[in-house]
Amino acid sequence: MDLFKKCSGLENVKRAKELDIYPYFHTLSSKQGPQVVMEGKDIIMIGSNNYLGLTSHPEVIEAGVKALEKYGSGCSGSRFLNGTLDTHVLLEKELAEFLKKEDAVTFSTGFQSNLGIISAIAGRNDYILCDKENHASIYDGCRLSFAKMVRYNHSDMQDLESRLQQIDTSVSGILIVTDGVFSMGGDICKLPEIVALAKKYGARVMVDDAHGLGVLGKHGRGTAEHFGLEDEVDIYMGTFSKSLASIGGYMASSKEVCEYVRHVSRPFIFCASITPASVACARKALEILIREPERVQKLRDISSYMRQGLKREGVDIIESQTPIIPIYTYSDERTFTACKLLFERGVYVNPVVSPATPVGQSLIRTSYTATHTTEQMDIALSKIKQVLKEVENIN
Repeated sequence: MDLFKKCSGLENVKRAKELDIYPYFHTLSSKQGPQVVMEGKDIIMIGSNNYLGLTSHPEVIEAGVKALEKYGSGCSGSRFLNGTLDTHVLLEKELAEFLKKEDAVTFSTGFQSNLGIISAIAGRNDYILCDKENHASIYDGCRLSFAKMVRYNHSDMQDLESRLQQIDTSVSGILIVTDGVFSMGGDICKLPEIVALAKKYGARVMVDDAHGLGVLGKHGRGTAEHFGLEDEVDIYMGTFSKSLASIGGYMASSKEVCEYVRHVSRPFIFCASITPASVACARKALEILIREPERVQKLRDISSYMRQGLKREGVDIIESQTPIIPIYTYSDERTFTACKLLFERGVYVNPVVSPATPVGQSLIRTSYTATHTTEQMDIALSKIKQVLKEVENIN
């Protein structure tokens, strides 16, 4: 069989393109913000993860430019060898202090962070308990680790405990890993129950807070701060590509665990380090978050405004307390058509279709930023209401 035979498949992609409802790879020609220019159109952006609205903040841009001038465009090597800059070390120190952990390690992407952390911490004789709706990078980190991955039903604590009961803790270590905020549904993990079960069964807890940092907690420290459990989570993982307006990722934990990961994690050792400009942007965004915690409240306020508006109009949404508000569209074709019509009318959203959701439960994923205005939300709400009415008879 020809290795490339599979490449002639992708029937769903072909059909979407034939119907002119293919929704991916729209091209931006402006900064990321609450309103963008996309393929020549002025678009209200409610499909990004720019939660604090910092990607176009003048201080963030200035920090990136200065770092480019000082350090050049790249580091040419891994952190382990010739790619560690003083600014990398400072970022790790600042993250650890903000998150109230002893140490932090940075990775070149958020996806790579989960690969690097999980594959280093969990080994062949260990078990990883993984929520079924965890991010794809967690799943790939589990595969890379050679540990036995056991999936439990989404946020089902009874199922999680039943899985834990089957593990012989005298010969195996256990890592419970969960998204803090689940990226598609926008719901928050049941961290208090997870922590209690971890203590009961001698497990460690890792929280992927990619969508929690800058979103949850009084100071934006994330899911553990939201629940008052900052001393109970063993490993935080996060990314700079959302609230921190850059690219890259991190873990925060004890000094011992971080030092171990630095010397064992293949995705950390063998990957070039984050570019100087990206580090500088993340550091400045973190500084602004610390200086202006009111941005976190503004994000909650605008998300709540839109959530209440959608509910008032009878739109079928998934309830959440976060800036991720998914709207049920049920079928893939209806979802793609709705996304196309919204784009044509100046509103950008994200389609979420099978297999990312169960068949018949497709969604439009909307997400909001601290810099959106109520006027923009009113316009977006009106367009969403119109479009959902127009596509309701599509199977």
